[in-house]
Amino acid sequence: MIFTLTALLCLGLSVGPRTPVQAGTLPKPTIWAEPGSVILWWRPVTIWCQGTLEAQEYRLDKEGSVSPWDRQSPLEPGDKAKFSITYMTEQYAGRYHCYYLIRTGWSEHSDPLELVMTGAYNKPSLSALPSPVVTSGGNVTLQCDSWWGSDRFILTKEGEHQPSWILDSQPDLDGQSQALFTVGPMTPNHRWIFRCYGCNRNYPQVWSKPSDPVELMVSGPSGDPTSPPTEHNLMAGDSEDQLLHTESGAQSGLTWYLKVLIGVLVAFVLLLSLLLLLLLPIRHRHQGKGKMSGAADPQPKDGGLQISSSPAVDAQEETLYAAVKDTQPEEGVQLHHQAAISEAPQDVTYAQLNHLTLRREMTSPSSQSEEPPAEPSVYAALAIH
Repeated sequence: MIFTLTALLCLGLSVGPRTPVQAGTLPKPTIWAEPGSVILWWRPVTIWCQGTLEAQEYRLDKEGSVSPWDRQSPLEPGDKAKFSITYMTEQYAGRYHCYYLIRTGWSEHSDPLELVMTGAYNKPSLSALPSPVVTSGGNVTLQCDSWWGSDRFILTKEGEHQPSWILDSQPDLDGQSQALFTVGPMTPNHRWIFRCYGCNRNYPQVWSKPSDPVELMVSGPSGDPTSPPTEHNLMAGDSEDQLLHTESGAQSGLTWYLKVLIGVLVAFVLLLSLLLLLLLPIRHRHQGKGKMSGAADPQPKDGGLQISSSPAVDAQEETLYAAVKDTQPEEGVQLHHQAAISEAPQDVTYAQLNHLTLRREMTSPSSQSEEPPAEPSVYAALAIH
């Protein structure tokens, strides 16, 4: 009898960690997602699983996938592990559970985590019927519709992590799909900001982009819409005051810079005008001197040149040639009236004097059949105006 009890005890201990009864003796872990369970497409998300300090390994299962979906070693001090998703896509959207292993066996599975990806479809439109202003204690209808044919709509309230309402769509008169959500009773001590999403019922964790928010205003006893003085309102008021102060400071600084810029421009224009006034008389003075010197300019003289003029050169410009000896080209230059015409032109060097400017020109003979003269001649052509 004692041997039988011992054998049964050993058998129970050997198979215990692998049986559901033994696994159920450990507390189930806690699972959550950061920054939240509703993640925009291509954004990062981290799934956390927290168990006990004795945990040796954490595992994550995704419904519809091979188990385990992922496994991680515990982080210090050992009571939790993280599962990172770098880019959120449709394949990561779904329902997750986590559990952990200790020396004696596996723990229970955690509660499910619905990981939702948004941004798969165009955003629907959301409106309040008949008006976003609601009396205290009353109800309001929120209409969410889309043109791309969503067959399910989800309505969420700001500040709540889980979907508030889920309804199947109904076709409207325009052929679009829509859903009507009844919200209430309304109380003035809460903020009522809603958004809606569309999805396909075959992929309930893949949502569209969020609609534009709709805020419901709850009217007080006087009938005027009021908003509760929540921390969000106070922070918004402080932010608005800081924004106004910042804008006023920026405007005053901009005004000061504009004044400085205008002053600099005015000073520059004044200095430019003064400079022009100083330069104009000097320019006119130089022009007057130039005219006077041009009118009183005498005939060009050259102490080294003696010109023998004739009456015929007064009517028109003529060219005079002076024979200059090679031995004394610079001193005692004698000018003679010559026709400078020879039957056979020889190598001759001409110097043309135009306004006391001497220019030498070399001309080649048209024919080299005749012998050159014994002494080359140098001529100076003088243009007289």
